[in-house]
Amino acid sequence: MAEAQLIVSQDEFTCSVCLDTLTDPVTILCGHNFCLKCLTDCWDQSQVCSCPQCRHTFTTRPELNRNTLLNEVIKKLKKTTLSPPPPQNYAGPGYVECDFCTGKKFRAVKSCLTCPASYCQTHLQPHYEVATLKHHKLVDPDRNLKEKLCGKHQKSLEIFCKTDDSCICMMCVVTEHNGHKMVELETERVEKQVSDV
Repeated sequence: MAEAQLIVSQDEFTCSVCLDTLTDPVTILCGHNFCLKCLTDCWDQSQVCSCPQCRHTFTTRPELNRNTLLNEVIKKLKKTTLSPPPPQNYAGPGYVECDFCTGKKFRAVKSCLTCPASYCQTHLQPHYEVATLKHHKLVDPDRNLKEKLCGKHQKSLEIFCKTDDSCICMMCVVTEHNGHKMVELETERVEKQVSDV
């Protein structure tokens, strides 16, 4: 009988808290896996017990039991194929670092203008899974996020005030630019490109 081949990536066995291969893995009710120590430390430092990945909140602190099957799979993979993440995943000179990585920082794959923060692939996951984060504006990694925020309100600059010739946030529209001629920032950018040609 032919043997089935299983192809897995290290990301499937990575704790989203420490970003390392799972150690003493535990699975919580929402289905996410973490290192026993990482999850225990996380919950000991917080008054609320919630999943660090999807933010599902538990009314009472769940009892954490080691996932023995997952632990055995990780042990076998470590002996055969599992190796540390390749160095190109770490943020080097010229790359944007993940704002949520601790220790050695991974390279950011997206920046969120709503949060405003930059995320590696692992820390970006909640933006794809959590309903309230799915509507955030994600852009390519940007080391100049602060320049895209209103200095007064810390909101993303989305509007161009033609009257004052300045980029403003939605709060500025309401508080300081009432009655001014305004357009979306992208519309103004396209208009300026066309007029410069």
